[in-house]
Amino acid sequence: MDYYVKSVIPVIESNYENFTALEKNIADFFMKNEEKMDFSAKEIAKHLFVSEASLSRFAKKCGFRGYREFIYQYEESFEEKNKELTGHTRTVLNMYQELLNKTYSLMDEAQIVRICEKLGQAKRVFVCGKGSSGLAAREMRLRFMRIGVDINSIQDPDLMRMQAVFQKEGCLVIGISISGESEDVCYLLEESKKRGADTILITGKNKDDYEDICDELVLIASRKYLDHGNVISPQFPILIMLDLIYSYYLEHDKKKKETMHDDTVRALKGERS
Repeated sequence: MDYYVKSVIPVIESNYENFTALEKNIADFFMKNEEKMDFSAKEIAKHLFVSEASLSRFAKKCGFRGYREFIYQYEESFEEKNKELTGHTRTVLNMYQELLNKTYSLMDEAQIVRICEKLGQAKRVFVCGKGSSGLAAREMRLRFMRIGVDINSIQDPDLMRMQAVFQKEGCLVIGISISGESEDVCYLLEESKKRGADTILITGKNKDDYEDICDELVLIASRKYLDHGNVISPQFPILIMLDLIYSYYLEHDKKKKETMHDDTVRALKGERS
């Protein structure tokens, strides 16, 4: 059974910080609503005490041509939610499924292909993050170095700031921050970009000023308080995205990369090639 449904909710969540106070009220309604109703602009404007023009501006900030296109997508993915959820197992599994669905809605295949091209062309790759994001950065280093990428991971804030000085054209810097507010990660990206390096930010938030620090903004699925490790691991949506990038990257010259991977396995076991 195919569980993956395109949803506007992760799009709303990732753009939430860009909304005005009025638009946040509109966003809150669509994110929290659990009832099917008349979603026409006239009825929703009346229900929320806003103008139809405000609904249109809100939809455009979410990346749609207008409210009609937005609500069509919203209704397509709208399902009655079960309010009788019981049991920790069911709750946790539903959270994971929610994040998988959001990843499907946010994933941009063309962007993943561009990132893979950058990985293949870069002379050096640095991936950085703090806390749970730092653990994901380390995981990325371990996986990609085994298929031939010259990659290093940085978790220490001071090293991030010092390493920024040495970035230049031909380098690729990847920053991971679920909140998008890690000053050290953003500093490394901004300074690296100024020095000619390619930069990528993997985050759960979309902000207008990110274009000043990164060439590619990769949006990952998120839930409220996910970066605090509430109930499920904050690394999960990051690792999904890294798996997707890894899968696409592996496909190019697959035989050679699989041979490299097998060689590293033999080396770890102390065997000769």
